[in-house]
Amino acid sequence: MKLKYIFLIFSGSLMLLTAASCKKELVDINKNPNATQNPQPDYLLTAAIKNTADTYWGTANNMDASLLFVQYWAKIQYTDPDRYIYSNTSFQDLWGIGYSKSIVNLNKIISLADAQANPNYKGVALVLRSWVFTLLTDQYGDIPYKQATNIEQYLTPAYDKQRDVYFALLDDLKAAEADLDPKGKAIAGDLIYGASANNITQWKKFANSLRLRIALRISDREPDKARQVLADVQTEGSGYINSNADIAELVYLDSPNQNPISNLFDTRDDYRISKTIVDKLVELKDPRLPIYASPTKDATPQTYVGIPNGLLVGDASNLGFTKTSKPGVYFLAPHAPAVIISYAEVLFDQAEAVARGLITGNAADLYNQAVTASLNQYGITESTTVNTYLAQASVKYDASNYKKSIGNQKWIALFGQGLEAFAEWRRLDYPQLTPAVAGTLNGKIPVRFIYPGTEQSLNGASYKAAITDQGPDLLTTKLWFDVN
Repeated sequence: MKLKYIFLIFSGSLMLLTAASCKKELVDINKNPNATQNPQPDYLLTAAIKNTADTYWGTANNMDASLLFVQYWAKIQYTDPDRYIYSNTSFQDLWGIGYSKSIVNLNKIISLADAQANPNYKGVALVLRSWVFTLLTDQYGDIPYKQATNIEQYLTPAYDKQRDVYFALLDDLKAAEADLDPKGKAIAGDLIYGASANNITQWKKFANSLRLRIALRISDREPDKARQVLADVQTEGSGYINSNADIAELVYLDSPNQNPISNLFDTRDDYRISKTIVDKLVELKDPRLPIYASPTKDATPQTYVGIPNGLLVGDASNLGFTKTSKPGVYFLAPHAPAVIISYAEVLFDQAEAVARGLITGNAADLYNQAVTASLNQYGITESTTVNTYLAQASVKYDASNYKKSIGNQKWIALFGQGLEAFAEWRRLDYPQLTPAVAGTLNGKIPVRFIYPGTEQSLNGASYKAAITDQGPDLLTTKLWFDVN
């Protein structure tokens, strides 16, 4: 019996060794001869930026979802998304590309940076990874974070609570700011700030601006944590994005590397600008109207005609393709930038932080600077035009309702940035939007993305734990940061 037992152990061990040997042989055999086995951080950085920006600015998450929710755009054809009709595959792009392309590449850059003793690559990768995770948790809520940074070990990663994700990202961004050294080794592959001698300084400001964004995201729930984060930024001294020249954005090139919106409008004609944003810009005599909207192709009593969100197909098409306005040519151009975080947003954020008592300063002055920065961002620099706009009673900062003043103007300034505008609309509750005309959510507007259906089938236990924690996997389930 004893010999038999020893034989069984030996046989089992041999099988394991044989399996391991076979696995190694299969890995060697299945190496892609056209793919590098020694990836370079600059190539990975370029790929991560481009893949994320395309997804962030593209169809599934922007044009067919968040741009409609916040009523920048509307649909004149195939109106189901504008009526909040989605399947469990509708929101898989942000999740799939975010994890499988962006985060995987950025994790690899971090490991290569450690191996090559280049902390600037690590800092940049941490900033970008934090941005990607912010996009994911802003839209879905609880998401894999801790185990998602080691996907080779955790094939079915557990979901982390949204609060914990935000807190971890604040730690990551603080570490990134410390890693980034303008006097350190140079990096390549940077599509955002290029290879300028100042690019690492700009990345430090980018990191801090994201810290400010997240601090405000958690401020209704965790004001003390938000205050401490901003105090740390002040002490560290690198500052925030402080000019339009420092905007974090990807400026696209000619086809096939053109802006995703430009690419879509080359072959499709089913989107128009929303009546909501057009009416607001007309009401305020806002000089950004001809930038945000195109004139109607046929002559109409009004030069710019938006369409109501969420019409039935027949009602929408009856408005006329040539008698309604597309988005402005600025946003349809091949080289149009995908803005990640603007100077105007950072100023609005600082104004709000002052209003909340998180930092010191003059909220009204910062608010006026924010509006001015947004106008300047689109080439509106003539002082009389800017001052006339700011002097309007409907534009002036209202200290008694800072959420309304900042929320309304920030919504205008974030035009095109659907995912960020969607998060800020939920957090500030301004502007006060009317749900889709023929919406399917009983008079409500979506307040989150639903998880991709693949999570239910491939990561079921973690998925079930997440919905147990935060509520049903519905478009109408509020997330942790959305308290009102």
